[in-house]
Amino acid sequence: MRVVVCVKHVPDIQSARSFRPDGLLARGGEDDTLNELDEDALEAGLRLVEAHPPAGDEPPHDVTVLTVGPAAAVEALRRGLAMGATTAVHVTDEAVAGSDALATARVLAAAVRHLHAQDPVDVVVAGMAGLDGLTSLVPAALAAELDWPQLTLVDRVDVADGPDGRTVSVRRETSTDVEELSAPAPVVLSVTDQAFRARFPAFKGILAARKAPVTVLDLAALGVDGASVGLDGSTTRVLEAAPRPQRPGRVVVTDTADTAVVVRDLADYLATKGFA
Repeated sequence: MRVVVCVKHVPDIQSARSFRPDGLLARGGEDDTLNELDEDALEAGLRLVEAHPPAGDEPPHDVTVLTVGPAAAVEALRRGLAMGATTAVHVTDEAVAGSDALATARVLAAAVRHLHAQDPVDVVVAGMAGLDGLTSLVPAALAAELDWPQLTLVDRVDVADGPDGRTVSVRRETSTDVEELSAPAPVVLSVTDQAFRARFPAFKGILAARKAPVTVLDLAALGVDGASVGLDGSTTRVLEAAPRPQRPGRVVVTDTADTAVVVRDLADYLATKGFA
């Protein structure tokens, strides 16, 4: 079984994020890290292969972490290797800069096809969103680019071997129902942040990850036209961005012996804010 997990190197969600003058997100800060929701995706992939050890002469299972990004994005792959991934692939090319969700999915799909041609991929796993853009579009767009079934926002996944090949079964909980879905492999999954609590890498794994080889590919190696990605190949772009306005100072209503006075003052304040 081969599982590919898509990961992303993003600014920490608690850090002060900003846009560059050209409308691109400012990256490369000291707080940049592996997208937290992608850790859940990697955990799902690791659990999947651990639950289905190789049978007979079947080769060892492989969990590949795949990222698209600048040189610094290799740190996301190192984190994935430390957590237990067996191989890592880094697609980096200056032409990719500025790609929106659809253009990014185009590059990821080319990378997955490249890997699939070398050794068939059964499952591609992604997190439910990237914490830099929060679009949640990439998994579905990736499935569309690959023309593979998509099973998104799942909280349980299993694989069964049958006479016609592998079948991937999942559970997805909506606001009104619990859905059980299945599709023949290869498939694209995205997982929620509710069911796959990521493991903490052991110190030995962290040390090994620092020295582990990382396969580096550019657009030419994947047969991707640079004009189809980046700003030129994107269908969306940021036209304007401004810092979030400062919150006004707090208004403290001091308690008094007369409760009616406190209630009146609070009601008057809420009325000025349009809550009356």
